[in-house]
Amino acid sequence: MIPIPAGEFLMGTSDEDIKRLQVKESDWAYEWYDNDLFDAEQPQHVVWLDGYEIAQYPVTNMEYHLFIQDTGYRLPKGWNGFRYPLEQALHPIVGVSKLDAMAYIEWLNKLTGSNYRLPTEAEWERAARGEDGRIYPWGNTFDPWRCNTAESAKKGTTPVGSYSPGGDSPCGAADMVGNVWEWTSTLYMPYPYDPADGREEQRPDGRYVIRGGAWYYTRKLARCSAREGMAATHLSPMIGFRLARSL
Repeated sequence: MIPIPAGEFLMGTSDEDIKRLQVKESDWAYEWYDNDLFDAEQPQHVVWLDGYEIAQYPVTNMEYHLFIQDTGYRLPKGWNGFRYPLEQALHPIVGVSKLDAMAYIEWLNKLTGSNYRLPTEAEWERAARGEDGRIYPWGNTFDPWRCNTAESAKKGTTPVGSYSPGGDSPCGAADMVGNVWEWTSTLYMPYPYDPADGREEQRPDGRYVIRGGAWYYTRKLARCSAREGMAATHLSPMIGFRLARSL
């Protein structure tokens, strides 16, 4: 777990970010702008967060398998038999819903006596981009050698940390973009982010924010501010999760 000190950061996409993307990545950024697809990430705004911790890596197949062995919980979608392929022990767990992730966390907290949880959307973005509003964890220019996206042509997940340290975020978190989308605890609602406006309510029928893009998607979604919303019950070979914990 990586400690993140209390403080402010820039959340969302600015008009300057869009202009920068249009110059550097004109093959898609103009189309996104013309179709108002950046609107979900705007306006960029300042958010204050209390101190917290975030996991260096997403939860892996090996870790999730311990949960299944101990509880008899249902297998993730896509597993053959009662376990993952042996060569994928350190790949991020996928094929789990937000509800599945919360069941894993409940088990882990009982086992350890800790208070792990999913990160909020704001906590996830702060860990991915630091305080300076950078577009990618490493800076403002996309680099296919720093993350697992469609440009990498891996056609599947990669072991966590495979792109470290070059792809790590300012705080040292790995795989914050690419590899797998990650569940957050936040309902998909318009900006600005306000944790007191109901978006941190936990509803089984809610549509929750996922972050980070994935191996199947291109660089356009591998940005620190890119966001999508999925039903809490949704299962996908592109979605996993990582842990957070309040300080």
